[in-house]
Amino acid sequence: FFFFLGGWGVGGGGGVLGAGGKVAAVMPEAAGFQGVTDRATLQEFSHAHSDSFWAAMANHRLTWTSAYDTVQDCDLRRGKVKWFVGGKLNVSVNCLDRHVLTCPDRVALIWERDEPGAEVKVTYRELLEMTCRLGNLLRRRGVKKGDCVTIYISDALAERIRDANSSTVITVNQGVRGGKMIDLKKTVDAAVDTCPNVRQVFVAMRTETPVVMKDRDVAMEEEMAHEEAVCEPAAMDSEDVLFMLYTSGSTGKPKGLVHTQAGYLLYASLTHKYVFDYHDGDVFGCVADIGWITGHSYCVYGPLANGATTVLFESTPIYPDPGRYWETVQRLQINQFYGAPTAIRLLLKYGDQWVHKYDRSSLKTLGSVGEPINTEAWEWYHKVVGDGRCPIVDTWWQTETGGICIAPRPSDPDAEIVPGMAMRPFFGIKPVLVDNEGEELTSKSASGALCIAQPWPGMARTIHNNHQRFIETYCQPFPGYFFTGDGASRTEEGYYQITGRLDDVINVSGHRIGTAEIEDNHCSAVAESAVIGYTHDIKGQGVYAFVVLKKEADITEPELRQQLKDSVSKSIAKYASPDYIQIAQRLPKTRSGKIMRRVLRNVVERDLEGLGDLSTLDDPTAVQEIIQAPLKGSLYCHFLDL
Repeated sequence: FFFFLGGWGVGGGGGVLGAGGKVAAVMPEAAGFQGVTDRATLQEFSHAHSDSFWAAMANHRLTWTSAYDTVQDCDLRRGKVKWFVGGKLNVSVNCLDRHVLTCPDRVALIWERDEPGAEVKVTYRELLEMTCRLGNLLRRRGVKKGDCVTIYISDALAERIRDANSSTVITVNQGVRGGKMIDLKKTVDAAVDTCPNVRQVFVAMRTETPVVMKDRDVAMEEEMAHEEAVCEPAAMDSEDVLFMLYTSGSTGKPKGLVHTQAGYLLYASLTHKYVFDYHDGDVFGCVADIGWITGHSYCVYGPLANGATTVLFESTPIYPDPGRYWETVQRLQINQFYGAPTAIRLLLKYGDQWVHKYDRSSLKTLGSVGEPINTEAWEWYHKVVGDGRCPIVDTWWQTETGGICIAPRPSDPDAEIVPGMAMRPFFGIKPVLVDNEGEELTSKSASGALCIAQPWPGMARTIHNNHQRFIETYCQPFPGYFFTGDGASRTEEGYYQITGRLDDVINVSGHRIGTAEIEDNHCSAVAESAVIGYTHDIKGQGVYAFVVLKKEADITEPELRQQLKDSVSKSIAKYASPDYIQIAQRLPKTRSGKIMRRVLRNVVERDLEGLGDLSTLDDPTAVQEIIQAPLKGSLYCHFLDL
């Protein structure tokens, strides 16, 4: 059950790979790879000699209890994925114990609390002690190897507990975010009352507000104080379950994606190191929710496996004001900043003054995650936030992939970065584009369904209790390939650009258009937008756009209509112009920042019963605002017929 965390410091550079035989000096794991002189040859080696490549990575970056027998045993056609078969290790040892031996007083976690300036720093020694105490407490309370422990921060709970067959839940009395208190314990109580398999709930105290403690409840901090600060780590098989992460999916039915021990940890460690050019001593700031895959991989497992100092951000981008991110960067001296495009667009709306107010000279790399970033937001992020000196890594990956699969870095020195484009596949990742007939598109310039041709260690292994659904979703659509569900285009240079979810493609009179293509259009008054397709009697589908205006926007409705129409017509075609625009105060988003276009589609089609699981929304009231908007008649709900 030791999913508790730690890391391993690795020296050397990252992000930019040297040429002329210097690759191994920058990436020590590559030493001994014959014929590898630059990024391109290293990429080719990782595909042609997959076992050798991943074995070198695993031997260099992970501490093993018992060596593995086989590097991989995979068959994408059958959904069979196993890595480092026969090996045993402990994730906590890799993320904590080994660092305590070399750098016990290095700060492991900086908890950036909701209250500005009240950060809490935890060293590797302290984090190991807390982990051991909690491990001993769980053992004493009957939690054993192989049990599933539910950590509750947000989202619908009861259905997930029942699906996971979890008997232990960990939560807090209240959550704090954006100055608001969320009564998580009350939610847990209501959910657990419908889950007879739960026998105990550990309750930590985030605030001083007392809560009703039932017979099944355990005061976690009080009980941990009685435990020993040493706990013998369990030897876990490489393919033992590390965690299950529930995602709503496009259908609205939550699915528990399963990630396992060694492969996931290796991939999170490797991508964190080389995509972000992380060096010992840097402060890594991923501001994603820790409960999402981005928080798992790049707030916790990846950074701690690398012995990093990582920031856990509890608040919101605009609390107490729109300068919160940049004040945090200045105060904590963050070197790598990783956030969502939706947050960048939100802050863009408030203007440059909130950025310029704070010193951001510590920043070296800026990252983007969650969905394609539009060009205007990219340019603002680069020029205003990064002062034009910080490379932007626009990363593409998914809960299913476990870690970053396509990003501009690592790359050769001085390699270009194209705004709004993920660009280059990471080592060991072999993307392909496939047409509707399942044929691989081999021309340099092409567009199609994005698949991955070879398995990699970080990928999810199954959907809990439903491997057939895993096969049908990811392996059957294009046999022999892992189907990502996204569409992409490839340039003559071999760069990849994500065009959006294929289930977000709009078919207008036979023309297939990705929603991201329409959304990535310049209009100076618009901060962010979401485009969906709706049923149209003549065209099959029409284009319906939701837009959020910038705070300082001063534009009439006809001007807005004309600007958007001209922009879309020029960049795509006239048939792609929106039929309707609804101006909204905000868009429904998950806590990780993804816009829930499925929800918007259901609202437009008036299929309110089909809204599905809304528990992953940051604020479900945003949906109600949009549902009620046509009845209000204000500027923010007016429909503009184009």
